Amino acid sequence: MTIGKRFIYVCAGFLLATISLITVAAEPSLYIYSTIDALLAGAYDGDLTVKELSTKGNFGLGTYNHLDGEMVIHAGVIYHVRSDGSVSVADPSDRVPLAYVVPFQPTETFSVESASTLPTIEALADQHISNKNMFYAIEIKGSLTTISTRAIAAQSKPYRPLAEVSKTQAVFNRDSVSGTLVGIRSPSLSKGISVPGYHWHFISDDKKYGGHVLSAELAKGVAKLALVRRLEIELPATEAFASADQDKDRGAELRTVEGAKH
Repeated sequence: MTIGKRFIYVCAGFLLATISLITVAAEPSLYIYSTIDALLAGAYDGDLTVKELSTKGNFGLGTYNHLDGEMVIHAGVIYHVRSDGSVSVADPSDRVPLAYVVPFQPTETFSVESASTLPTIEALADQHISNKNMFYAIEIKGSLTTISTRAIAAQSKPYRPLAEVSKTQAVFNRDSVSGTLVGIRSPSLSKGISVPGYHWHFISDDKKYGGHVLSAELAKGVAKLALVRRLEIELPATEAFASADQDKDRGAELRTVEGAKH
């Protein structure tokens, strides 16, 4: 082999390695701030700002400090749904105790053609999931015949556990509304960090209605799935997180807080 050919092969190998590294680096990561168990225990204050969170992705969900309402992240906009039912674009300086956000890169699309409740939608989505031990982001745009959402009012210290606080949640019911279900599907292995199974928030097309989804029936819609293999987990450097009891099995509390899906 001549020196010239050897040089070409070395350069080609270097280029392939560089392309491979770029491909790996470009793969989206699900950014997780804090843990669901910390929130269940009453850790309602974080040190992450909405502005900082916005750099992590354009799709996801969470809540705000003091448990002040629900967060819906869609198409790069972070919405704040409050307990009075109002919806606004979040203030960049607002802080966050829990969030899940990802650069949304769909890997599969399917249609929902007939009236479907949340369990039916989830069962249909599971048919399109090749590996149930992975995380998925799922967007469903469509028309809903009915939907029930909730938001919780800002809490004051000393904070009570979420299972207690959720008893005072504000529930909003709507019929015939179009919008987007923003979902994160977490595998069972994530318990304690995320909500195993599907976790849904909603934002209407007119941006006047939303929240954490308790129940819904979709007339028809289009679903997009994004498989996520990489995680970035950041734990709050706060006293609230440090003192949160995360040794306790909070599965029963989580089921109560999430609400029965129908």
